[in-house]
Amino acid sequence: MNSRPAGAGVGAPVNDDVKAEGNQEAWTRICRRLRSELGEDVFSSWFGRLELDGIADGSAVLSVPTKFLKSWIESHYCEKIWPLFESELPEVKRVSIRVRSSRRPSFEPSALAGGPPGARGAVVETSFAPSVQKIRPDPKIQESEKVLQNSVKRQIDFDGDFVNGSPLDRRLNFSSFLVGRSNQLAHAAAQKVASASADEPLLYNPLYLHATVGLGKTHLLHAVAHAATAVTRRVIYLTAERFMYGFVSALKAQTAIAFKEKLRSIDVLVIDDVQFLQGKSIQQEFCHTLNALIDARRQIVIAADRPPGDLESLDERVRSRLAGGLCVEMGGLDESLRIKILEARIAAAKQMHPNFEVPASVIGYVASAIQTNGRDLDGAVNRLLAHASLNGAPIGLETAELAIRDLVRTHEPKRIKIEDIQKLVASHFNVSRADILSARRTANVVRPRQIAMYLSKMLTLRSLPEIGRRFGGRDHTTVLHAVRKIETLATADGSLSEELELLKRMLME
Repeated sequence: MNSRPAGAGVGAPVNDDVKAEGNQEAWTRICRRLRSELGEDVFSSWFGRLELDGIADGSAVLSVPTKFLKSWIESHYCEKIWPLFESELPEVKRVSIRVRSSRRPSFEPSALAGGPPGARGAVVETSFAPSVQKIRPDPKIQESEKVLQNSVKRQIDFDGDFVNGSPLDRRLNFSSFLVGRSNQLAHAAAQKVASASADEPLLYNPLYLHATVGLGKTHLLHAVAHAATAVTRRVIYLTAERFMYGFVSALKAQTAIAFKEKLRSIDVLVIDDVQFLQGKSIQQEFCHTLNALIDARRQIVIAADRPPGDLESLDERVRSRLAGGLCVEMGGLDESLRIKILEARIAAAKQMHPNFEVPASVIGYVASAIQTNGRDLDGAVNRLLAHASLNGAPIGLETAELAIRDLVRTHEPKRIKIEDIQKLVASHFNVSRADILSARRTANVVRPRQIAMYLSKMLTLRSLPEIGRRFGGRDHTTVLHAVRKIETLATADGSLSEELELLKRMLME
């Protein structure tokens, strides 16, 4: 960055030259700190052509080539620039900015920020002025200003489209959320972060909720957004798809800075279905956003269908950030909660259809038959309502069985985690989980490690490279060798085969 210190001409005293050089060094340090705080993209866009013209009588004068840059820096970054001057050059009591292409021979600089009370905002005459001769407007500068003005127009248009994020459903609030043992902790944590005031410490940041489909994750996220908005906090709710679309659109429209600043200016960021986040550059931007918001003490609430460690498609830094907060699993709906959900849905249906009656025995049957998720329970109520309204017959057990038969599914097998396999195998063979993950090659460790790899391949959907990564960063060929080795040994050794079956049963329980 160039500078033109005032008073540093050919006939200037030596001490003025030394002072100007010292001021320039201080300005270089200020620029370096601005670049560090704001990031390379923001600094290059708005401060790349900002120069220090000089310092005299406690006033620092900066200059830019366009009026637009002057206005933008004054309105958006004055609170960043003034404290840096105050720390680097304590004698500076006022910072002002001018346009280098100005025709006027003298000017009254617009204050970016002032020093002590009484000085802030005062009009100060300055000896720094462009040459008295008239300067013709530079066509390149005029074109640059036009491009920047068009960019701001695009940013305004983009902000208007992005500010509300994804639409919220007014029905999905805390009062309509039914609480049971499986979701009690998630509900309490969501209420806590939604009702927190701006000056309260953030206990759970980020708050990470995970569950399979239809267990209430999205309901809680909408409830958080509604409740936080009600206490005048700035909230954006986004699905992962909406985040990706917004970021890609911003890049195409050259409004990436507006996109980033919009996300970083809010109080609560709510992201749903983060497991669908794809693309290296998008994940990098998501990680930068998480870091910026967490460092600025802004609340983040995220939902996914699995724990952070199982999001194989996400960058390791993102997974680490997500796991650093409070992770809460929302389990399957117990029978009492399923009954409450059914009763609530039937009561809502009766407001539109007063003659819709469902006996308690039918509610109990449906709750015991459908054990999957809340969406299937909604579907069951809709089917019962259709049979009652279209056939005009009372709802009995036979009618209910016929109505919901396509929703009754066999119980899904238990979801087994690689970590659980490692712990069980380690305990069974009297070694530690750290031994299994280590590089040790002793016989009492190698065999349990190979068995754990074999069971991970047989009982989970994880790929060989992913299994290898979970076993201390091993190559997929090592996992494949272990699987084939155990298969061969189990075929020849009946006791090993029985031992493997025992471990499988213990993991499935």
